[in-house]
Amino acid sequence: MRKYTGKSVYGSVVIGKVSLPKRRTLAVKRIRVEDIQAEKQRLEEAKRISVLQLCEIYRRALDKVGEANAQIFEIHIMLVDDEDYIESVYSILESQGVNAEYAVAVTADNFAQMFAAMEDSYMRARAADVRDISNRLIANLMGNPPDIPMPESGNVVCAQDIAPSELILLDTDRVSAFIAAQGSSNSHAAILARNMNIPVIFGAGEEFLSEIKDGDNIIVDGFTGEIFLEPDIHTGALYLEKQIMHGERRRLLTELKGKENVTLDGRKINICANIGTLDNIGEVLLNDAGGIGLFRTESICFGRNEYPTEEQQLAVYRRVIESMAGKRVIIRTLDMDSDKSADYFTFKREENPAPGYRGIRVSLERPELFKIQLRALFRASVFGRLGIVFPMITSVKELSEVLDICERIKRELKEQSINYSENVEIGIMIETPAAALISDSLAPMVDFFCIGTNDLIQYTLVCDRQELDMKKYFDPHHEAVMRLIEMSAENAHKNSAWVGICGELAADTSLTEAFIRMGIDELSVEPSMVLKMRDTVRKLNLFI
Repeated sequence: MRKYTGKSVYGSVVIGKVSLPKRRTLAVKRIRVEDIQAEKQRLEEAKRISVLQLCEIYRRALDKVGEANAQIFEIHIMLVDDEDYIESVYSILESQGVNAEYAVAVTADNFAQMFAAMEDSYMRARAADVRDISNRLIANLMGNPPDIPMPESGNVVCAQDIAPSELILLDTDRVSAFIAAQGSSNSHAAILARNMNIPVIFGAGEEFLSEIKDGDNIIVDGFTGEIFLEPDIHTGALYLEKQIMHGERRRLLTELKGKENVTLDGRKINICANIGTLDNIGEVLLNDAGGIGLFRTESICFGRNEYPTEEQQLAVYRRVIESMAGKRVIIRTLDMDSDKSADYFTFKREENPAPGYRGIRVSLERPELFKIQLRALFRASVFGRLGIVFPMITSVKELSEVLDICERIKRELKEQSINYSENVEIGIMIETPAAALISDSLAPMVDFFCIGTNDLIQYTLVCDRQELDMKKYFDPHHEAVMRLIEMSAENAHKNSAWVGICGELAADTSLTEAFIRMGIDELSVEPSMVLKMRDTVRKLNLFI
């Protein structure tokens, strides 16, 4: 058995056989030509055919991944006629007197290298789009439509890379997974794969591709990005069990996907997912969540030697927002403390750090870092539907200071002619008794409350849920906790704000009915709990 690891974009387990597609090689030769005008006409005809093909791909994409994600191919259509791109091709034709295929190939290399050299990881991934379009033009110039990597035998297609257009045209009845030796999890192909519910693993490596052959037994773990070639009996049995469990979840998904989260008597509630890293997005999409109710941003600080730049943060937030294709994404600003930190993010020592220096207090005392995060968030807001939630707010004064900073950031972006959405929702975490008790004063200042029950319980009952000695005192259903949640919900609604719960208590099905009766508008849970919560809600009847 041999094991490889790549970057997965969709959680699923596939057990099958390797298929190596036989792709034509586009061998572009440099040929001297006399009639440059004829080459330009050939290029125009290839462009015309390419646009027709892309329009058909766009139509199929609408059916498979929806309008928001199908826009990728509208961008491809525009790129075929991009002024700078075509000007470069024409310049090479005229200055070198060469064939159109060669001029397109050189332009493709130049533009792809330009994108690949950019600091922004999202823009680096655009190099694949340039190559996809250029290969299509070259294939049409040669009189051969672009290949579609279809399996001849096995159901796990393995290749050097996959283009967005190839992914849309894959026959998913015959292809269970795709493994690419290269490629980026930031690419348009990755975004499409998440929405098509097909495990695609990028970056498996050249060694992987050199060691496989048609018909090899293979296991693809789309949850971890692990690949097992010729697995042993133990591994096969382990993943067969995992596949069966995942199949049961898919059965629930088949029954409940697209269904409303509505009780038998007609009460609706939104069910979203909590995530901490980009790797969790596939699970969110798999489980048909109504959006992301809480994206924790602390992970962007880990594994680095310095605080992430505005561009690095923008790339992360953009990918999260774009992946949700118009569904609301709530992103929490940094909630760092002495126990949850990075080497460069030093904290003063506290005798009892739990109630002290964390959340918004850290952000307000480090305004230069707070500003970087807020600029990245507001810039990312143009790519979808964004809400920003601030952690550990305990006073009107704190919230006023935060809102003033947000306004200054927006004015600064406007002065710099940098786009941001005017529709960003602003919210706060209700995770202390102080916030809940003054929620009537806080609610008029925001669009929503997000109740973090883990900390709310801890601070209300004065006990750490992780301490075994305190376990007997830790009662998530304590009357005081329920009253604080209900009070916050009432005050939110009185002031036209909506309210959600994003802590572990949101997934406690014994409380679902009580929360809906309180008027909770949204429950945000771990991705694997979304379907269970939907099932619970749809069986409730509040008239009984």
